[in-house]
Amino acid sequence: MPITRILIANRGEIALRIHRAAHEMGIETVAVHSTADADAMHVRLADHAVCIGPPAAGESYLNIANIISAAELSHADAIHPGYGFLSENARFAEIVEAHEVIWIGPKPEHIRTMGDKVAAKKSAGELGLPLVPGSDGAVETIEEAKKVAAEIGYPVLVKAASGGGGRGMKVVPEEGQLESLMSQAKTEAKNAFGDDTVYIEKYLGNPRHIEFQIFGDGRGNAIHLGERDCSLQRRHQKVLEEAPSPVLSQEERMRMGGICADAMAKMGYRGAGTIEFLWENGEFYFIEMNTRLQVEHPVTEAITGVDLVREQIRIADGKDLSCSQDDIEFSGHAIECRINAEDPFTFAPSPGKISHYHAAGGMHVRVDSGLYAGYSIPPYYDSMIAKLIVYGRTRERCIMRLRRALGEMVIEGVKTSIPLHQELLEQDDVLSGDYSIKWLEDWLKTRG
Repeated sequence: MPITRILIANRGEIALRIHRAAHEMGIETVAVHSTADADAMHVRLADHAVCIGPPAAGESYLNIANIISAAELSHADAIHPGYGFLSENARFAEIVEAHEVIWIGPKPEHIRTMGDKVAAKKSAGELGLPLVPGSDGAVETIEEAKKVAAEIGYPVLVKAASGGGGRGMKVVPEEGQLESLMSQAKTEAKNAFGDDTVYIEKYLGNPRHIEFQIFGDGRGNAIHLGERDCSLQRRHQKVLEEAPSPVLSQEERMRMGGICADAMAKMGYRGAGTIEFLWENGEFYFIEMNTRLQVEHPVTEAITGVDLVREQIRIADGKDLSCSQDDIEFSGHAIECRINAEDPFTFAPSPGKISHYHAAGGMHVRVDSGLYAGYSIPPYYDSMIAKLIVYGRTRERCIMRLRRALGEMVIEGVKTSIPLHQELLEQDDVLSGDYSIKWLEDWLKTRG
């Protein structure tokens, strides 16, 4: 039986994104929501809505039992997790499938493997992906850590095997600081993720963050849809993303994309995934794989014309990939600005009521957002409230269009990160594409 009703186990703009793709396919949607999100746009537009708990995410959007109950009550035959929350929770995926509901995502075993950074690195190496030099797996003792660090050379990076966002991650410049910083990393990892397992990698001095979008059918076929450059980051959180990367040639793109697609084909990977690399001096180094849709997926859609959410639903429904690698054509340039409800330069959260809202428009301008005038942004969740995605035939035209679109965006009643994006688009390094993952934090320091 084909999918006829999807429960969207998420909120905000991604819940709306999934709802729209489903409706264009003639599929009904079920919105789940906390009491804080009763008036959210994804709830208003869905065909059905079920309240799953109070505002705290742990009691609502992370409450597996309540979400499964909502699926049963609403007779949903599939669940789409979006990104964040339970999207990379292998146990949740297993429970969904055990209840004979279709999981719109990768196989649970692949989510589990790639969610453990040590296991992911091992698997990536076996699949032929280039790795950052480092330990073969978890490092248990300081003696073992010193041995690995001496072999690969300082500086090194101690990283938590679970989680991300910069927690449980320490740069060690020389051996004398290894024991102390490794202990700090383990403590942070334990507190943040309940797991103090760490491993060691070579620390790259000034890399870019480049990731490849892949899709597999779960039966040994996979394609790639090019790369995204996500190097403009603050505290390991992406601020602006673009596709294609300003530093890759078409030859490099197809070579590395082919390596990624081949790896996923060998794995038997199902659905959407992103393989993330650090890139420095023409070399790629695998850092992790996200077994879900990415926040920045619209820039890939803009330059390929492929609806990634529609493709996710089709694959989960047992269909073949809608296109072959030869069908994928890369055209033009796209940039996404993440617009957050926060002070643009101190980054202090700014929840509150939206007094006025006007989305930018015009040719090749897309706004993914659940905002409307009168909506109150709750203080309980991520601060991202909109994504502005702009396309142009060239990078230069894309930037000019993006400047114009940012000037048109009206979000009043709260502070937003729009002024930050406007300033970034005046910086020579951003305009030339000459930036690394350290650039934004260094610029913010000099800006004062």
